[in-house]
Amino acid sequence: MCLCYFICKNSEYFSVISDSLMNKDFYCTEQSKPQLTKLVNIFSCYYICNSYHFEIVFKEQQNLTSKDLHKNLEQKLAQFHEREDCILYASCFDANAGLFEVLLGPDDAVLSDELNHASIIDGIRLCRAKRLRYKHMDLNDLEIKLKEAQSSRMRLVVTDGVFSMDGDVAPLQGICDLAEQYGAMVFIDECHATGFLGSRGRGTDELLGVMDRVHIVNSTLGKALGGAAGGYTVGPKPLIDLLRQRSRPYLFSNSLPPPVVGCATKAVELLLASNEIAQSMTAKTMRFRNNMTKAGFTIAGSAHPICPVMLGDARLASVMADDMLKFGVYVIGFSYPVVPKGKARIRVQISAAHTDEDIDRCVDAFIQTGRKHGVVS
Repeated sequence: MCLCYFICKNSEYFSVISDSLMNKDFYCTEQSKPQLTKLVNIFSCYYICNSYHFEIVFKEQQNLTSKDLHKNLEQKLAQFHEREDCILYASCFDANAGLFEVLLGPDDAVLSDELNHASIIDGIRLCRAKRLRYKHMDLNDLEIKLKEAQSSRMRLVVTDGVFSMDGDVAPLQGICDLAEQYGAMVFIDECHATGFLGSRGRGTDELLGVMDRVHIVNSTLGKALGGAAGGYTVGPKPLIDLLRQRSRPYLFSNSLPPPVVGCATKAVELLLASNEIAQSMTAKTMRFRNNMTKAGFTIAGSAHPICPVMLGDARLASVMADDMLKFGVYVIGFSYPVVPKGKARIRVQISAAHTDEDIDRCVDAFIQTGRKHGVVS
């Protein structure tokens, strides 16, 4: 059970808030007032709420001690992503930290989007390859960097599939075109895409029709696929075999606990069996984005469940987030240094557990607080 504490605008503390079975409702009790208040949690990375699916919770309660449990999950993840093999890590941070040092040497080059996740940045720092950063999602700049790297033995283009702060989707079709033109491999981090983007929830590469053109995919079990822990790499079998022999986070860390592996396995099985959740996410996301845009708000990013409501001013984002609680909606404001100066926002994240009524309630709360602070008329 998730336990959260909040501080009101007037600095009075709220007592424990616990999430419900479907991870979209919070109940809070202000210490000075005994009544319960129901909140819509619209700030969760669980996306499709598999961590609260009754079959997965039941699986967690079983005695999961099979020696083949981890290998079974790796096989199912490889099947899900339509790759040859998979290797599990304690987290996707570890998967990113353990890849580049093994794959790239001093004669190679890595070309990384300037806004890639911190784990990618740290992982690249561990390798001895020539490091080139290209401007965020700028294909022209990527081509310039690829030309600079032509003398390198191997070239690897590295990008998030979805950039989590803005919810924008990497231009994978253009990236793959350039990679093929200049003889490079393509790596994507799919933490904010696996399980719900694409017609079958395979991720950004499926959404953009390049599954057969992306060479390596890293992702997480800690968001859509159960919400517990764990990360992984899928790709060609020779690469996965090499990682098992040389990837330091894999070699010198404990393996995932069996209950976590069992839950994640069930989550993948559910996604392999049905496309319903992935397809419903698109409709829910567009309902929120379209209604907020009609109301006069600026929503950054692409058609992704991460929906940043752009406000610009840091104090405004913080105060509006506090005021949203009064309407029973839990959100958080982000400002510098988490995001660039002048780019403060409230980040909304739509999940499969949200009903149309939840989404409309959230939009109405934004409209009322936005009018109060002069954001919309």
